[in-house]
Amino acid sequence: MEGKVSKVAQSLKASPIQELSHLAQRCGAINLAEGFPDFPAPSQIKQAAVSAINSDFNQYRHVQGICDHLAQLMKRKHSLDVDPHTDIAICCGQTEAFAAAVFATINQGDEVMLFDPAYETYETCISLAGGIPVYVALDPPFWSLNYDTFMKSFTVRTKAVVLNSPHNPTGRVFTKDELEVIAEACRKMDCLAITDEVYEYITYDMGKHISIASLPGMQERTIVTSSLSKTFSVTGWRIGWAIAPAVFASAIRNIHVKITDSAPAPFQEAALTALQSPSKYFESLRTDYEMKRDYILKMLVRVGFQIKFKPQGSFFIFAELPHDFQLSDVDFVAEMIQKAGVTAVPGRGFFHVESNSTNLKDLSPTGSNYQKRYIRFAFCKSNSTLSAAAQKISSWMGKAFCSS
Repeated sequence: MEGKVSKVAQSLKASPIQELSHLAQRCGAINLAEGFPDFPAPSQIKQAAVSAINSDFNQYRHVQGICDHLAQLMKRKHSLDVDPHTDIAICCGQTEAFAAAVFATINQGDEVMLFDPAYETYETCISLAGGIPVYVALDPPFWSLNYDTFMKSFTVRTKAVVLNSPHNPTGRVFTKDELEVIAEACRKMDCLAITDEVYEYITYDMGKHISIASLPGMQERTIVTSSLSKTFSVTGWRIGWAIAPAVFASAIRNIHVKITDSAPAPFQEAALTALQSPSKYFESLRTDYEMKRDYILKMLVRVGFQIKFKPQGSFFIFAELPHDFQLSDVDFVAEMIQKAGVTAVPGRGFFHVESNSTNLKDLSPTGSNYQKRYIRFAFCKSNSTLSAAAQKISSWMGKAFCSS
């Protein structure tokens, strides 16, 4: 019956991140692969969800209050005027919001620019829509935007630029100067920007997230996607949104209704509570994650990983393998699972551009083959989980680690 499966379905591969997560579960390994917290969500939003279920909010539902609060947040954070009745689509997580945004804007043969390394689902959505992904490599080890390469990647077929900041997997937060270059190019080339801003509240060292929609002339050509998942540790609730000019938001809502009809009703109710969280919650979130980041960074440096870039946001560390490790990223992760009982993600799954630039030879023992030298560690875990993982990795790699 394999021949009955559509060509589109046959072209899709299983998510390596989820496969590693399942392997960790089967092997009893500590999971630093998938980006979901292993600690409880805030009690007040859990109580709000339980209350909604007990109040029989169990049917198809659109909670306008979410849109009202999102519009207020966009005004307060980014000085943007968003109409809560026309400019917002509530979806089943950021993943659906992003997919619907792509389906709403991309036609067969349109080119969509992405920055490499990139999260795995973007390319799939673009390809399903008939678009053509075009990757622009960020320059390691600081993952900065190469302006010349970026500008040379535009063609008459470029329809949109995908921007993920704070960035997964590197933890980079794009600077205002970089955002202004991207914005200028979008205006000049009459392109859209489709953003993934799920880590918008998770930034470090006093850094702030800037939405490209807030730059001059960009609100009318930007689709912002985000969700509750990362900010409130509820990745399984699937409440996300797209914020866009009315014509795009309407198209996204129509696609959402045809695919899933309604985001989970009880969790929409709980989202109202989450979005009204006091500022101290977001400050505590940043502080807690910054401590986790620093703890794992210290361990990785101690055992020999090359950390040339400290994550500025998100909850991932993209670490280069020690010089004395001749294993590839895939082989390293396989051995770490078997011998240390810890899993992470090989970096090559995030890369799509092979580099042959001569100025990269000092970055790793394999020269320009740096794409096979990175490991992504997720540190959105409890302190006890991180401590156990640190001890296991340190013991396996033969170097003691003191957490003090």
